[in-house]
Amino acid sequence: MKRSDILHTIQSTEDWDVLVIGGGASGLGTALEAATRGYRTLLLEAHDYAKGTSSRSTKLIHGGVRYLAQGNIPLVKEALHERGILKRNAPHLVHDMGFLVAAYNWWSIPFYGIGLKLYDFLAGKLNLQPSRRVSREKALALMPTLKKEGLKGGVLYFDGQFDDSRLAISLMRTLRDEGGVALNHAPVTALLKEGDKVVGASFQDAETGQEYKVYAKSVVNATGVFVDDIRRMETPDVAPMLSPSQGVHLVVERKFLPSQCAMMVPHTQDGRVLFAVPWHGHVMIGTTDTAVPNIDVEPRALAEEVEFILNTAKQHMTPAPTRADVLSVYAGLRPLVKADGEGETKSLSRSHVIRTSAGGLVTLTGGKWTTYRRMGQDAVDEVVKRTGLPVKTSVTSDLKLHGWCDNAPDDHWKVYGTDAVKIQMLAGATIRLSDELPNTEAEVLWAIRHEQARTVEDVLARRIRALFLNAQAARDAAPRVAQILADELGRDEAWQQAQLREFNALVDGYLLSPV
Repeated sequence: MKRSDILHTIQSTEDWDVLVIGGGASGLGTALEAATRGYRTLLLEAHDYAKGTSSRSTKLIHGGVRYLAQGNIPLVKEALHERGILKRNAPHLVHDMGFLVAAYNWWSIPFYGIGLKLYDFLAGKLNLQPSRRVSREKALALMPTLKKEGLKGGVLYFDGQFDDSRLAISLMRTLRDEGGVALNHAPVTALLKEGDKVVGASFQDAETGQEYKVYAKSVVNATGVFVDDIRRMETPDVAPMLSPSQGVHLVVERKFLPSQCAMMVPHTQDGRVLFAVPWHGHVMIGTTDTAVPNIDVEPRALAEEVEFILNTAKQHMTPAPTRADVLSVYAGLRPLVKADGEGETKSLSRSHVIRTSAGGLVTLTGGKWTTYRRMGQDAVDEVVKRTGLPVKTSVTSDLKLHGWCDNAPDDHWKVYGTDAVKIQMLAGATIRLSDELPNTEAEVLWAIRHEQARTVEDVLARRIRALFLNAQAARDAAPRVAQILADELGRDEAWQQAQLREFNALVDGYLLSPV
């Protein structure tokens, strides 16, 4: 559907049942939940789907081994249940991955072995594969670059891996398939009120500057780390809900972890876990947990976070990557709900929270990608309770997501599922954007025509993952992407040059500067 057609649909609908603000994991989950129950649903996203935290994860669909260690059994059990549901509903985007916990002292193997058996048990019939102990020789066979000195063996357990922004696009497409409407590059500028009641929102078309008003029986604020900004539109002096923290990841070549398995370091110097995970032919290493005073659309990795990850990797990998080996560095902000007392961000709850204001604004925040579906279900249940919409049973636990395919080839086309064949029939299906990238010009066309990509960044950051995998290769591909966008959208040379300036400035933040 063209952008003009989406805007026409929005203008011609006098009253929506549910208006969702925010196009990340929680917003998309809520909108899809509402649409599948038959409610007239509109989602507005200020920038692009998964632009914020939802494209900057560790790419895991997991119960949370660290939360198990903290004793948060209900959260782990819920997440493991949702992990199984998501793998069943989106096998083209979620797959099993083994995680090796290397042991360098005698007690580690039984200690982690018992804990991970509990992890298996909590997953119940939706468990992926049983965890197991492995010998020193088997550990090195699984992971040849593992540090050998002092290695006793290890424990191998299984979790899910996925592509976060591709899941977001699949959810957006599923939302449309189910009769919902979604629009990106449409920032909400104000909440509409009748007396004290929130009845809708004003938004701007970021491309034209035109303002629109939409009315809805319920408004859901699902804007991640920006939920307090929306809450202040209703109540300017409202106390903030969040205490955000930053997580950083480094991406390097696959040679540093030539394995089908990921590495999990269960206890780092800052009390977190660290992962080294194979992803799209590269290796992603992270993450950190740094309290941040300010919320930014484009958070930047701190020098000490980069050094922490490299130093921790050096203790477990040989050879270990250095600054010169980092192809891309990215940072994301976690929407952690404030604790009653003071505490470090790593100890704050990862559970989702729903709060409804006196004016009826429903705010959903916290949580993680694994539980996006349950977050949406709980939010819509709250909407129904508050608005009197007809009660309808949730169906999303058995809903196959757009592109569903359980036998897709294990290459870069897999994330498209059944759409891959359609993309491969387009012009440019064999013309690669860069020697360093597997992606083709046909994927750019598809992203524009069917996935609402509007900018070079939309394409290279979130439709294909070039910016996150190899920032310099993304920069090299940008001129051709800008040209294809201009041809498809009817833009001129000045627009192309402006796009390239903006994207090149963005790329600078994903590259490590020389020391």
